[in-house]
Amino acid sequence: MASLNVGNLGEYLREQRRAAQLSLRQLADATGVSNPYLSQIERGLRKPSADVLQQVAKALRISAETLYVRAGILDEREREELETRAVILADPSINERQKNVLLQIYDSFRRENGFVPGPDADADGEAGPRKDAGPRKGDDAGADATEDQDPHS
Repeated sequence: MASLNVGNLGEYLREQRRAAQLSLRQLADATGVSNPYLSQIERGLRKPSADVLQQVAKALRISAETLYVRAGILDEREREELETRAVILADPSINERQKNVLLQIYDSFRRENGFVPGPDADADGEAGPRKDAGPRKGDDAGADATEDQDPHS
């Protein structure tokens, strides 16, 4: 069986499993995924689904998003955005309104720098660089109509 192009996912999983001092059989028991299948993932022979990666991440107590990136399921920038959002949403020291305001500001800065907010923040669900990723002035709301005008006129 030929090795699939799944980056260094298998090697990374093996390192994480060993660091957690788990045998392949113990990881299989903890995840509900078969021992032979996990072995094939570690050897780069199988590309696991997002569900399997999530189960493995939970058992190893590591970030599922990191595994998604290594498996080619998620882009690195998407992972960083998701992690940033998760940190803001998980912060117990700020209330829900403050979290929403922070996320709006974060999205505003991303738009200003040429990125459309992720699917959780934007109705059209686009993520990544905008097609017109050039520099922008001010907020996106109404900016297209007034961008070339002097704001003081």
